[in-house]
Amino acid sequence: MPAPAGPVVIGGSTGFMGQYLIPRLRSAGREVITISRTDADISWGDQRAIDSAVDGASLVIGLAGKSVNCRYTAENRAAIFRSRLDTTASLSTAIATATNPPPLWVNSSTATIYRHAEDRPMTESSGEIGRGFSVEVARAWERALFADDLPQTRRVALRSAIVLGHGGVLGPIRTLARRGLGGSQHDGRWPITPARRAAGTGHSPGARRGRQRFSWVHVEDVARIIDFLEQTPSLEGPVNASSPNPSDNAEFMAVVRRLLGAGFGPPLPRWMLEIGAMGMRTETELILKSRWVIPEKLTLAGFEFAYSKLEDAVRESFDLRRAA
Repeated sequence: MPAPAGPVVIGGSTGFMGQYLIPRLRSAGREVITISRTDADISWGDQRAIDSAVDGASLVIGLAGKSVNCRYTAENRAAIFRSRLDTTASLSTAIATATNPPPLWVNSSTATIYRHAEDRPMTESSGEIGRGFSVEVARAWERALFADDLPQTRRVALRSAIVLGHGGVLGPIRTLARRGLGGSQHDGRWPITPARRAAGTGHSPGARRGRQRFSWVHVEDVARIIDFLEQTPSLEGPVNASSPNPSDNAEFMAVVRRLLGAGFGPPLPRWMLEIGAMGMRTETELILKSRWVIPEKLTLAGFEFAYSKLEDAVRESFDLRRAA
């Protein structure tokens, strides 16, 4: 199928996903216009330039947002919300005022929008929305995407699971595994202060012994999903971007250790994870919440994943060739 004539506009182009998409799209002959706070064709805040870029585009991809890999202080929480809502509103304004609006707008969301799930998988049709700060961020992000009346533009909220690829989340995990800290992460009791409880940032104990579900997707499949969305006009609204074969934390870490030849990796208890998270300025929710997500819409539409098995995805991410 020939590439659409209009350019692709990527908002939030300097992150992990944006840096993967840009060369891939350009090598396919697509014109790409980037928007970011730095190192991009257009800066956020230059609404006139954003309006001009979006008018006549064939595809808009919204990826902007401060990383949630941080401590959930009041300042960081505000920045996480603001960085998503302001940039999404900017793209929506540009589409609403365009003479020739793009036929498709794919905006990032997150599979974290679903509840902590140990009993059954979450799909677009039957998934239950969770509670807490991270969920409220996802809900607000999706509300901003669908807020305006944009009758000529199909909108997709891409609810991505943990994205695997070169770098990304696997970078620090690879380092820890090679240092003997690649064991499964075990949940358990930990005191939650009244302030964190009120802010929805305290993780309550859940799955034990590393059995929290681990939904994942390879970065190449995220790119292929966006291609598929362009070719499949029936798909709109929330779409789960997640492998059809989710794992759990214990299996994931075992695969990492095996592929790296790191045989030693004792389980890491909650108290140790909490101390480490404070030192690394992050939150344990990112590894202890049970995310069990299935790509129902994509599967029913006939999408086929290039990386449907966890070991293949991790192996490629580590640049390891499979033995003949």
